[in-house]
Amino acid sequence: MGLLIVMTGPSGSGKSTILKAVMAQDARLALSVSHTTRPPRPGERDGVEYHFVDDATFDQMVADDAFAEHAGVHAKRYGTSKAEIARLRGAGRDIVFDIDVQGAAQLRASYPEAVSVFILPPTMAALEERLRGRKTESEEQVQIRLQNARAEIARADTYDYLIVNDAVDEAVDDFLAVIHAERRRGTRIRSITVRLLEEGRQA
Repeated sequence: MGLLIVMTGPSGSGKSTILKAVMAQDARLALSVSHTTRPPRPGERDGVEYHFVDDATFDQMVADDAFAEHAGVHAKRYGTSKAEIARLRGAGRDIVFDIDVQGAAQLRASYPEAVSVFILPPTMAALEERLRGRKTESEEQVQIRLQNARAEIARADTYDYLIVNDAVDEAVDDFLAVIHAERRRGTRIRSITVRLLEEGRQA
């Protein structure tokens, strides 16, 4: 069964940039596309970056127990559907979840085998600069994201791996190294040793 890789980090840490590069270099990876009630940013497409839904649709999915996790973030809501996870696992893919700390906690509780990776900014000043440089949020939204970032970073040491995004290329290499190492864990590829021992008995 494929890896479940939970990727978390504060808004502005560069998660999306890192993830785009990692996905381009590893064909076995599949991104779990979350549902959200926030409006699309310029260039975002429904069903690609997110499934964009209204509050009523989101409420109905919660009532139908359709989410593996869901949470409110920056005054908007996000959720990962169980159907999405089942579809990708059924296809034998390694799944990456780009989600907030609340959703990550729910997913890690439901799937203890999941690998968790937290993306950190090099400094809080750099994080603020990146947020303002996007020019996609109001001043109020920037302040909310900075406040939330501090609370999120306080929980980073509960994750399996921490990656500091000071230089994007290095952060991408670090993320790929985590994935490659996890794929080689003995508990994940025990079938190989079983096959070799079986061959030995048949020889």
